[in-house]
Amino acid sequence: MRGRRPARQDRVLVDATSVPPTRGGVARYVAGLLGGLGDLGVEVDVVVKRRDLEWLRDQAPSHRYHVAPSAVDRRPVRLVWEQVALPLTARRLRADVLHSPHYTSPLLFRGRRVVTLHDATFFTDPDDHGRLKRLFFSAWIRWARARADVVVVPSRSTAVDLDASVPPSRAEVHVAHLGVDSGVFRPPSAVDVARFREVHGLAADASWIAFLGTVEPRKNLGVLLDAHDDLRAKQSDVPPLLVSGGAGWDSSAVARLEAAGDVSGAPVRWLGYLPLEQLHVLLGASAAVVYPTSREGFGLPVLEAMSSGALVVTTPVSAIPEVADDAVLYASPTSAELSAVLSDVLAGRVDRASLTARAVSRAASFTWAECASVHVTAYGLRPHGTESRSE
Repeated sequence: MRGRRPARQDRVLVDATSVPPTRGGVARYVAGLLGGLGDLGVEVDVVVKRRDLEWLRDQAPSHRYHVAPSAVDRRPVRLVWEQVALPLTARRLRADVLHSPHYTSPLLFRGRRVVTLHDATFFTDPDDHGRLKRLFFSAWIRWARARADVVVVPSRSTAVDLDASVPPSRAEVHVAHLGVDSGVFRPPSAVDVARFREVHGLAADASWIAFLGTVEPRKNLGVLLDAHDDLRAKQSDVPPLLVSGGAGWDSSAVARLEAAGDVSGAPVRWLGYLPLEQLHVLLGASAAVVYPTSREGFGLPVLEAMSSGALVVTTPVSAIPEVADDAVLYASPTSAELSAVLSDVLAGRVDRASLTARAVSRAASFTWAECASVHVTAYGLRPHGTESRSE
């Protein structure tokens, strides 16, 4: 019967076909969740694209993996497959619970439906999205609120935004803070830093300011570029701004990054997507990581920077204080305030050692096992010896 609370032995199918080729964003969530479930001794079925099979299996080897057809690599085909073939796959695997980790889910599945909604910006900040994308995702969010059995969100802030945007209905809401792998996002060693500088043509003693994230309007990268320009106009020896991430839909900021390119010695460099093993160095060895977002469902780049031992400058909005608390510096997303805070950082007028120590300590409390424990509750499972919680 749809909506019942499943017993411990019920099977869970996680649809991991929404993992993007860059393996950023939702990919970090899916991989971290599967690893956390493995740490808790919970085994699930996972349907994946062939290109992601070994990558996910290496990180979470205890699960049962099933490969989706190669045509699913194309997004329109994946959305059709999700509606038509995924329910059949779930039936073949005798799955009682289906977890859709990125907004959309099959309409015809008759078991317990769990859907992750990462943020409510399609309602709260509609102008930050293209019209078609906004209509598409807002429709799926409304459907999930109305028809899913459980909605998982990454923060209490997102839960509040959803309640304000979409009338609450039958779906339970579970808050599962994301986690961070402290073995990957760790304070870099001197050897790590020297290698990073060599790979990217930086001087042996070079410093930098870092930004990590997709170039989309709510990240306010254009404001950060303006702040960096302002700072360079007022003082000498301002470190270069290194930007890592993909081109989103902030066309103005993307154009400025494309014009800058990745030129050794330039004041702004667009590094594009960096290998995962380089990110802790980009973040942790920087003079500052700046993330001037307008709204976040969670703010994973902030947590990853904190775990890497970075001094983080970010905005006191939505989920960010819920994640960062007092372990970062806060500034409004204006070029004047960002440049003022960065000037203080570069002049040594802030207590870097205290901030970064608090950042590493706080980041350590956000684990994928804890995130997974909330999902275990959302799935309706109670594995032996594991306590689960939800908010």
